[in-house]
Amino acid sequence: MFSSSHNNDNSHWYLVQCKPRESFRAVLNLENQGYTCFHPTYYVKRKRAGSIVLVLEPLFSHYLFIQLSPSDNWSFIRSTRGVSRLVYFDGIPAKLDGFMIEALQRQCAKLNGEPVQSLYQVGDAVVITEGCFKQIEAIVTAVSGDERVCLLLNLFNRQQSVELPVEALEKVA
Repeated sequence: MFSSSHNNDNSHWYLVQCKPRESFRAVLNLENQGYTCFHPTYYVKRKRAGSIVLVLEPLFSHYLFIQLSPSDNWSFIRSTRGVSRLVYFDGIPAKLDGFMIEALQRQCAKLNGEPVQSLYQVGDAVVITEGCFKQIEAIVTAVSGDERVCLLLNLFNRQQSVELPVEALEKVA
């Protein structure tokens, strides 16, 4: 999610801190006010109502980048819905390297909406929610594509390895 910028020599990228879980609202409202923003996002798999869904999440939770020049009206940023504040260091707005932002933009464009994070990672503690092993806790030992995981579980004082579909598991809280 980013707008193309006017990229004049007077404009720079700055860091905006957003209110918790409101970064998407903040970027929408800032762009509606005419500001150029960059909000790096990626897709993750989540289990919702028993099925696996792709969810778009911010790469940096609570933060987004905004391009501003000295002639822009900065006073409206803080009062924008979803925005907590413009980040300052020693009383000076946190100015970011334009090359870093361009590299992030290129990397996010390469991902092109493909999931980059599996639902389960090696070492995750899970509980089996379906089948003959229902309610047994296990540890993820391998991820077999996007649909299945290998688990290590303790049965009759022996460690057993099984492979199950991701829909039959939940992470242990």
